[in-house]
Amino acid sequence: MAIWRTRSSRTIANHIRKCMNKGFMGGAVVNQSSWSSTLQSCSLSSLSSHRLVPQNCSYLHPLPCNRATLFSLQRFKSSVAERQLDSFFSSDSDDEQSLDFPGGKVTYTTEMNFISESSHKRIPCYRVLDDDGELIIMDSDFQQVSKEVAVKMYSDMVTLQIMDNIFYEAQRQGRISFYMTSAGEEAINIASAAALSEEDIILPQYREPGVLLWRGFTLQEFANQCFGNKADHGKGRQMPIHYGSKEHNFFTISSPIGTQLPQAAGIAYSLKMDNKKACAVSYIGDGGTSEGDFHAGLNFAAVMEAPVIFFCRNNGWAISTHVSEQFRSDGIVVKGQGYGIRSIRVDGNDALAVYSAVSAAREMAINEQRPILVEALTYRIGHHSTSDDSTKYRALDEIDYWKLARNPVNRFRCWVQRNGWWSEQQETELRKSIRKQLLQAIQVAEKTEKPPLTELFSDVYDHLPSNLLEQEKRLRGTISRHPKDYPSDVSV
Repeated sequence: MAIWRTRSSRTIANHIRKCMNKGFMGGAVVNQSSWSSTLQSCSLSSLSSHRLVPQNCSYLHPLPCNRATLFSLQRFKSSVAERQLDSFFSSDSDDEQSLDFPGGKVTYTTEMNFISESSHKRIPCYRVLDDDGELIIMDSDFQQVSKEVAVKMYSDMVTLQIMDNIFYEAQRQGRISFYMTSAGEEAINIASAAALSEEDIILPQYREPGVLLWRGFTLQEFANQCFGNKADHGKGRQMPIHYGSKEHNFFTISSPIGTQLPQAAGIAYSLKMDNKKACAVSYIGDGGTSEGDFHAGLNFAAVMEAPVIFFCRNNGWAISTHVSEQFRSDGIVVKGQGYGIRSIRVDGNDALAVYSAVSAAREMAINEQRPILVEALTYRIGHHSTSDDSTKYRALDEIDYWKLARNPVNRFRCWVQRNGWWSEQQETELRKSIRKQLLQAIQVAEKTEKPPLTELFSDVYDHLPSNLLEQEKRLRGTISRHPKDYPSDVSV
């Protein structure tokens, strides 16, 4: 450890990158930057004799180019690929005996073949920018971003970064009870939000405050929620970071893992019934895919052909549980096919790749009325929450690699600066301004009075039932007997 710390950040990054080339959390993952031009030059009749190697991945073994490879890589491009892939698996002979089974004909075979538990090669990972923020291929397949959008994306990523740092310190000082940062996942937050419409309905997990920030939720509103004061939209009933905003089509965060997935499928189906040009977007972590609601949500959405995007942040750890102890599949992206859902794997630390993938996913979800699964490979640099110490189960070298070599904020800044859209002066002014705004917001939030006791029982029933009236009576009795044990700044 001492030797590593004496080297420059670039030296550390380069050295660890070589070590990490073994793969994401235990297996090599190809960086799929732009396969289109290569694939177009490879005709279907000659696919079996070609081998594809991404231009930016010379260290990986070449991938055999066959129909299965072609259409798994291009599954997000169009429905033409689906029809071609179907013909590949169907029998060439009309005389072949088949079973007319619900869902379509199934060809008989005399060969007893078991489907492999996993493919030999991992699903490639779509990316646009390399770790230094340079376009991997100049004419690569990505959604163009204007200067205005790019600058706002970067500004919001920086704002989210500073907000996390300040609120985290506020919790450590005992000023708020709990907090969770999005460190390392800023690109996922902001880039996915930028690719969506204000009409799209968001069902978050708990690490997507950047989506709300992009939509106009103010720093004061974030502070009010974390401090649970009278100005909080949730009236102080939720623990910190459980944001919600009807104005911004952002469902209130709930702690139980995975409940938002089947809810998103239902909401998306209602959008479909109302012929709305919008979709539902639900976020989940890799750990959440172990919940039964993951199956229920994806299966329901697929069967009902609901326009919903399931966005999975695969950061390698479900609190302290490593992905190797979560599942044996090739991550999350392969699970989509089992439900009949089109899927893509994307570099979650590449803002342009996330933006492009979600833009394409939204277009397909709405225009083709179908669910889409997006798996973003990323890393949680910070602790799971202020209740966690991730150094107890993760190596510091691992954390440093992702913090230094694959930092999404730094990578996107390099690209924006290279375009001439950002300067050191703007960087200094932005960080100074955001920090000042946040400190002021915290001061205001702390001084704002708390919601009265009555808010514990309102907004559910028009007339309180007898059991709640009894609970309120007992609570007031307890407070009157033990006034010193009850917060003095809460109106009774």
